[in-house]
Amino acid sequence: MIKVTFFKKGENFTGFELSGHSGYSQEGTDIICSAVSSVAYMTANTVTEVLGVNAAISLDDGYMKFIPEKTADGVQVLLKGMALHLNALAEQYGKYLCCTEKTV
Repeated sequence: MIKVTFFKKGENFTGFELSGHSGYSQEGTDIICSAVSSVAYMTANTVTEVLGVNAAISLDDGYMKFIPEKTADGVQVLLKGMALHLNALAEQYGKYLCCTEKTV
């Protein structure tokens, strides 16, 4: 199962962490893994490369932690969009994906 934790301070998102493998299908054909990876990398790349916000990023096999230095409006929009997308996937594929929020 892929576990995604969204970090929040009050109503604001401050980053995310994801870990694990979905187990939905074998590597290379797993649509859940692909969807989660795609939205995570799109969010991180847009924050850092398009908005120009520095971030602490940790990567490993089946693991990503992303904490931007600033959480201004554009960053909030992206993190909220990511949360909406992954929570919708978790509703549909709850056996393979779990999303939670953690107050920091």
